[in-house]
Amino acid sequence: MDRDYFGTDGIRGRVGETPITPDFCVHLGWAVGKVLASEGSRMVVIGKDTRISGYMIESALEAGLASAGVDVNLFGPIPTPAIAYLTRTLRADAGIVISASHNPFGDNGIKFFDADGNKLPDEMEIAIEERLRQPVVSVGSEALGRAYRVDDARGRYIEFCKGTVNRGLHLRGLKVVLDCANGATYAVAPGVFSELGAEVTVIGADPDGTNINHECGSTHPATVAAKVAEVGADVGIAFDGDGDRVVMVDAGGVIADGDDMLYIIAKSGFMKGRLSGGVVGTIMSNLGLEQALTTCGIPFERTAVGDRYVLERMRARAWELGGETSGHIVCLPLTTTGDGIVAALQVLVAMVEGDRSLAELRNGMRKLPQAMVNVKTSDPAQALASSVVADAIRDLEATLGDRGRIVVRPSGTEPVVRVMVEGEQADEVGRHADALAAVVRQANGA
Repeated sequence: MDRDYFGTDGIRGRVGETPITPDFCVHLGWAVGKVLASEGSRMVVIGKDTRISGYMIESALEAGLASAGVDVNLFGPIPTPAIAYLTRTLRADAGIVISASHNPFGDNGIKFFDADGNKLPDEMEIAIEERLRQPVVSVGSEALGRAYRVDDARGRYIEFCKGTVNRGLHLRGLKVVLDCANGATYAVAPGVFSELGAEVTVIGADPDGTNINHECGSTHPATVAAKVAEVGADVGIAFDGDGDRVVMVDAGGVIADGDDMLYIIAKSGFMKGRLSGGVVGTIMSNLGLEQALTTCGIPFERTAVGDRYVLERMRARAWELGGETSGHIVCLPLTTTGDGIVAALQVLVAMVEGDRSLAELRNGMRKLPQAMVNVKTSDPAQALASSVVADAIRDLEATLGDRGRIVVRPSGTEPVVRVMVEGEQADEVGRHADALAAVVRQANGA
């Protein structure tokens, strides 16, 4: 069944425009509540990032859920993976995250977890969409849901993150810069790393409702790299707005993206006998990652872009590590979703156990140059359906042969078509990506 509102990662859009409006969010809360109530469920947890619009959306969802007879536990600003964890540990029936992740503050979204901390199954999303086609009808006063503020949610999550590291291991002697993107990790990440013994310098931890992801965090790694150089740190760690992504920089300011981190975690786990199975990446993962893992004897498979697809393949293969170039890293059985803090800790564990720097740990992987161009469009499907675009892709694939790869796909979070070209020469890759992007732009009438 086609979905009117759900995308690859919940519901997302511009604040004030459908579907991110107060009336729709009340309706959505009611629809979710009715679906849960029909299954005998009575309690939902809600967390959010630091966008000013989160207050409006939180209140609207709370009203809708209460009108359906469902209780609500409110966590306030807290990372997305914390919601997945706390949904499980508090025995909630579902978890809701109000966030647009790495997007600007003018966007927002609503993401959902089931009782086990996993993304909602298709059948539940469809059931919610069906309820959204019905008018809101409140239960009687005696059956209304109640709302509670949970004051110790952040502390619970800090202890969880620390518990993902062996109790005998500490980070003393490591100088770490944390960039919290003025987002959901601002009141959590500093405590995790400092309590494990690291000497921590924190930036991007002064959210004002409008500065989330603004020239900071994982989408602007030059900011944390500059701070690493300024204070002479060993490593920099930059999260995105809701804390489910992370990128790192070494002491020399060189960026380590999700592919680098997957390689380091996988190889370290393999050498220590901790890695179960292989690694799942996506169609965007660098060919260099696949080649490096193969050299180590570690299996590697690709799936569609999106952490839910990565997780599905991991479970199908009974593997415990997967992720995306963007920095979504899933470490089973520690987490059920991408967790920036947990992933960064796994890299630091590899550094400490191997007594090696971040730069030294990733030396075994040679990444091929990639060029990514985002083409803004109101109708990505129209552009991708063009025969002109298909011909251009086919011609470029013939030109590259087995020396490179091409991926052209619609974004699941923004109204853009992403054009990626990978090959042996950076200048050639850039020219090909620009040329192909121009064809996509022209096909969409832009």
